[in-house]
Amino acid sequence: MSTVFVDTNVLLYALDESEPDKQPLADAWIRRLWERRAGRISVQVLQDFYVNAIGLDPGLAPTEARVEVEAFAAWNPITNDSSLLRSAWEIEDRAGFSFWDSLIVAAAQRAGCDVLLTEDLQDGQVVDGLTVVDPFRHAPESILETPARDPVV
Repeated sequence: MSTVFVDTNVLLYALDESEPDKQPLADAWIRRLWERRAGRISVQVLQDFYVNAIGLDPGLAPTEARVEVEAFAAWNPITNDSSLLRSAWEIEDRAGFSFWDSLIVAAAQRAGCDVLLTEDLQDGQVVDGLTVVDPFRHAPESILETPARDPVV
């Protein structure tokens, strides 16, 4: 079974009523990851989620957003430290991603994930054994039922 690192945009789409095509798909992904205990996240994602969740229209009240963040803390968030920062710089230089995307990739790698769920990078792209999956192009079962991939060196 795959371990999946979830980017902020997926968490936000699960709440965003102004995105009727994406909201049910994002919600399905989040529900399946909870059921399978296969979701991973970072403190960066939680911070970004909190700020943007209260800014949605309609957004969450700060107290509601904090409850959501606390719940996602069960996904063993990766914390930012100087080692993660250096890893992100290496990815940024090698892959040409933005710094913030590189930090997400580095956190997903540190979490031991083989899948990064995001719409911000190219679907199907593999970065050091981490496969990018666009949650709006794949059903959760098509990824979660697939055996974990061997890392590519």
